Formats: sequence, structure tokens, C-alpha cells
Amino acid sequence: MSIRVYIDQGHNPVNPNAGAEGNGLREQDIVFEIGLRLAALLNESGNYEARLSRPTADTQLGTSTQTSLSARVNAANAWPADYFISLHCNASVNAEANGTEALVYSASGRAYPLAEDILDGIADATGLRNRGVKLRPGLYVLRKTSMPAVLLELGFISNPNDAALLSQNPQLFARGIFNGMNDYFGF
Repeated sequence: MSIRVYIDQGHNPVNPNAGAEGNGLREQDIVFEIGLRLAALLNESGNYEARLSRPTADTQLGTSTQTSLSARVNAANAWPADYFISLHCNASVNAEANGTEALVYSASGRAYPLAEDILDGIADATGLRNRGVKLRPGLYVLRKTSMPAVLLELGFISNPNDAALLSQNPQLFARGIFNGMNDYFGF
């Protein structure tokens, strides 16, 4: 039986709930592309069944930030997904901040070790610094999902090197997440 993975490509194409911008790039465009590629890898493997929050680049979820977040969580819960992976790009006023990190609801449960394996996969595939797993129990998509949820900050859109890698090599990120998931599930 396939593991059902809901891939949330964070943010909308336009406000409300549009993402960060940096180095001439938009977070929502980068994570849309990485999500498409990750879903393809997962679905082609035969071990997973993946669904996307934004199947098209112009898919707009909700009419406010709250309804956008609710739409993502409600779709994953209603499916029901076995795991929820939310894709994002980090940003900082410090252009030197770099690397990949994951956010989870708590240190107990299945999300934390899954996040660790995914981060190892991303770091191995991209060469980005692994900033580790951080606890963020206040984040809506982590506390309202009924399945283990991981929010990935793939790299810093505000860092020129991370941004170039994110925009020019989305397949590396998709492959890194896929490899990390396979390590976690033993595939």
C-alpha cells in the first residue's frame, strides 16, 4: 500500500499569503516547481501517492492568509494523507544567512525523525548546510494537520548562492527530499 504524501507548496501566486522575495525570485514560484518535481518522483516510485496543494502555478488557495492555510490543512486531513510536507524558502535581512532547515510541531512522534532524514537528503543532494530541525508548535500547518507534518525551509531566497541553487536546480531539492524520505521509510 502506498504512503500518501500531501505536498504543500507554500504560499499563493499573489496575495493573500504570497511568499518572500529575494534576488529577483519569488518563493511561491520556486516551491511550486520543486513540489511538482517531488510529486513526480514520489508517484513514479510506486511507494508513494502524492497530491499537491497547488497543482497549477496560478492555483490560489483562500481569500486571506487564514483561509489559505485552512484550505491546505483541510485538503490534507480530508484525503486523508499519511504525511504532510510543506515547502518554503527562508529569508533574512542578513544576506549571508544560508542553509536548509525543518520545522516540526514537537520532538516526539514521527515528524521529527522524518525531518532529520529529509534534511540529510537535501544537504547531500545540494551541498547546503544542514541547519537542523526546530520546534515550532505555533505554526498552523504543523498543529492543525491530523498526520505528521514537516515544514521545510529549503534554502534562503535572500542569500545569492542559495537563491541561485533553488531557482536553477529545483530537481536537486526534489531529489534530496525524495532520498531523505526513502531513507526514513527504508525504501
